[in-house]
Amino acid sequence: MKNMGTLDRVIRLVAVAGVIGAYGLGLIGGTLALVIGAVAVILLLTSLTATCPAYMPFKLSTRPGRR
Repeated sequence: MKNMGTLDRVIRLVAVAGVIGAYGLGLIGGTLALVIGAVAVILLLTSLTATCPAYMPFKLSTRPGRR
């Protein structure tokens, strides 16, 4: 069940790009890079599938209402 709107997905993709950029520039490294990288992978996957499992228990959705 898709529960993410376009803006939500774009914000997540921008965050992933920021993490990639920070790693590429050497601003993050070591354990911090692994932890933030794992979060970035989760953000990427949820953005690509338009589904956020954390929204489901609360029945949240950022998708616009259907008319």
